[in-house]
Formats: sequence, structure tokens, C-alpha cells
Amino acid sequence: MGIYILRRLALIIPTLVGIMLLNFIIVQAAPGGPVEQLIAEMEGHGGSALARASGGDTGGEVASTSGDSRGSRGLPPEMLEEIEKMYGFDKPAHERFLKMLKDYATFDFGDSFFRDRSVVELIIDKMPVSISLGLWSTLIIYLISIPLGIRKAVHDGSRFDVWTSSAIVVGYAIPGFLFAILLIVLFAGGSYFDWFPLRGLTSSNFEELNWYQKVADYFWHLALPVTANVIGGFATLTLLTKNSFLDEIGKQYVVTARAKGLEEKQVLYGHVFRNAMLIVIASLPGVLVSLFFTGSLLIEVIFSLDGLGLLGFEAALNRDYPVIFGTLFIFTLMGLVLKLISDITYVLVDPRIDFESREGA
Repeated sequence: MGIYILRRLALIIPTLVGIMLLNFIIVQAAPGGPVEQLIAEMEGHGGSALARASGGDTGGEVASTSGDSRGSRGLPPEMLEEIEKMYGFDKPAHERFLKMLKDYATFDFGDSFFRDRSVVELIIDKMPVSISLGLWSTLIIYLISIPLGIRKAVHDGSRFDVWTSSAIVVGYAIPGFLFAILLIVLFAGGSYFDWFPLRGLTSSNFEELNWYQKVADYFWHLALPVTANVIGGFATLTLLTKNSFLDEIGKQYVVTARAKGLEEKQVLYGHVFRNAMLIVIASLPGVLVSLFFTGSLLIEVIFSLDGLGLLGFEAALNRDYPVIFGTLFIFTLMGLVLKLISDITYVLVDPRIDFESREGA
């Protein structure tokens, strides 16, 4: 297992470089880059571009003059060269990419083009929101889905299985952001009750509260967004758990264990569980990355939570390349590490798995 872990760690580097290179090419080819936006602003064609980039309105169209020639822009060549130099576009693309890789090796992501802060500061500032949403949503989803999926598998075809399947279908069919809106209407002063806050991760007087009041305030603000995430995310994992257990329950080793007189709990949790849980563990990295960074974007917008998902979305709209590539690097690195952790968990759940022998086969 040690050799396998070292190989996987070594593969992280070329995988990261490949993903960054592909996205670098795509982003560089996209029209409406930061140089074009600033030029449009100076010419009066993109009056709100810089305001949006500095934290204002994120709606509307991003100004783009990528199709204009330098002569048609009406700006002196010296000023154009100075603008390109300010954003680092005075160098060839390959030099910029190599410099980016060198800086990223030391986690130096540079400064945002449109925010007067470094990318690291922005990520650290937004991280608590994304970690809060992702961590508690993932924990609750797994605490609900795994026991529910096991019970549905054990009582397959029963009344319990039928009515819980109906609830799961509804949860799967309706997007999480629609549940978020429904929760606001019902419980956040929309039309009925005003029990929960509508925005932010903490109250304005958070620093004045004692420790247990801070804990209560924190979870009070998280109640609705986490609920919306859980409702939108537990359906797939529940069905995955149920189907995995049903597949294992029908195998010969289960029949043999029952024939030996083992109790049903011993059969389920001593034999079936570790085999059935492998596919559930395999889905963990994707669930974590999705809930931490991408899947919570609309939830963050609806509940006015300023997290990494919203940061990455605004950076993409404004072509804030340092933020785009900085967050992409962090997301990719975390995804690769989580995948390795899931493989290690495989072995902890079922020691019979030997990744090294499989790689050598």
C-alpha cells in the first residue's frame, strides 16, 4: 500500500499540470479578457465592468472588445502596452503559464485583477462559508442516506420502501435551489413564518455573544441552507446504498452465512456491509468537492452567503484570471487528495483489496 500511495502522490503533479494547461488554453481563448474590459471601461463602453469586478452588481453582460483592432480602439499604443504589462500579457502565453506553475508550486497565486487583495486572502476569507456548507451537508447526507439505504434494502418491496422511494424521487427531481426558495417562503419571513435568518453565516452581534450563544447562532444561520443542500443531495446516495446492499445480499456468501446460523445483523454488518460500502466510499470525493465548491453556488446566492462557489463564478464572469486559476488549482488538488483518501479507506473497509497487485497486473 505504501508504494501505491507514493505512486499516486507522484501522479498528482502531472495531473495538476495537465488540468491547469487545458483550462489555461480554454480561458485564454475566451473573448472579453481583463485587458479588453479595462479598455472598454476607458472608452465608456463598459461602465459597470469594474464596479462588478470590485464587488458590485454581478449581472449584465461582460464588456468585450476582443474583435476590435488596436487602431479602432482609439487608445495610444503606449497606453495599450502599459495595460498589457499591468496584467502580465506583455509576455508570450507559454512564459505566463510556466511562471504560473512556478508560483503555484509555492502556493503564490498572485493578486486579483479587480479586487485589491491577494487570491490567498480571498480564498481564506470565503473558505469558512464553503467549509460550513459542505462539511455539515455531507455529514448529514451520509448519516441519513446510509441507514436509510440499508433499511430499504432489507425491507425491499415493503410499504416503508415504497413511501420512502416516493420521497426520494421528489428529492431527486426537484433541484436544491428550489427547495431553498421554498424554505425561505415558509420559514424565513417569506409568507408564513419568520423563524430563521435570511442572510449571512452569523448575526451582526456575533462577537458580543458567549460561546454557546455563538454556536447556536452559527447553526441557526446554517439550518436552511444546509437543509436545502441535504434535500437535494441525499436521494442519489440513498439509492446507491440500497442497490449496493441488494446486489451483495443476493450473493452466495450471504446465503452460506445464513445457512451457518448467523444472525441477520451479523450477516448484514459483518459480511455485507464492508463489500456494499465500497461503491459508496468511491462516491465520497465527488460529493465533497461538489458540495464544498460547485454545488453550493445557487445556495450561496439565495441565502447571501459569500463562499468559494460565488467567488469562482464572479471571477469567471469578470475574467479575473488569478482568482480563476487559483481556485481551480485548490479545487483540483483537493479532489485528487480526496480520491487518494477514498482509496485508502477502501483498504480500511476491506483489507483484501490490494491496489499494488492490481497496478502490476
